[in-house]
Amino acid sequence: MDVPDSATRACALQGVRVLVTRPREQAQNLAALIEQEGGEAIRFPTIEIAEPRILARHRQLPPALRIACIGRGSARELQRLGVEKIIVPAERFDSEALLKLAPLQQPDREKIVIFRGEGGRELLAETLKARGAHVEYAACYRRIRPSADVTPVLDQGIHIISVTSSDGLHNLLDMTEKSQLPRLLRIPIVVVSQRQARLGRELGFTTVLLADQASDEAILQAIQAWRLTQKTL
Repeated sequence: MDVPDSATRACALQGVRVLVTRPREQAQNLAALIEQEGGEAIRFPTIEIAEPRILARHRQLPPALRIACIGRGSARELQRLGVEKIIVPAERFDSEALLKLAPLQQPDREKIVIFRGEGGRELLAETLKARGAHVEYAACYRRIRPSADVTPVLDQGIHIISVTSSDGLHNLLDMTEKSQLPRLLRIPIVVVSQRQARLGRELGFTTVLLADQASDEAILQAIQAWRLTQKTL
């Protein structure tokens, strides 16, 4: 008897154990998408977000303020808070894509504040300064490496790992005992930028898969595409 298409789609990731390394408060949507496809989402955050964000002090953003952000998730959150006009890339979701957008091409003498976690890349600020903008940083949260060992999770038989930041990728290795590193590096990883893909290969991962975008849906599609190439798990 033929299996209905809907049933086939629902079981596309049947038996696949996916390690989701997003921060705990950001992992739910991706985990739900994986589970809807029959997979098992194993949450193991490699980053914790500490300290309040900007609205803990200011309940309302200035109405004339122009907002630009890198990812669709950030854009959705801003819209939920009442921000309507948001500058956001249409495809790639990184600093390079944001810098290609028309509103940021000639920011001469404009005052720009970059809200970010402590640390991070300098490309956005350096490029905007070179274009004539006055740039300042506002650190609105801190990224912390959780105190945990990934070994018990690896013992569950992880098939593929989702990683969405370079810090998270570094932390994953730091949270792995040296004796377990060869086992970890043999597990395929899905990343969301060319920079993370290069880093993954530099760190020694044998299979690095690049999602088309940084969205949860694109990550899911990358995992599904990988599963189709596997005869067995």
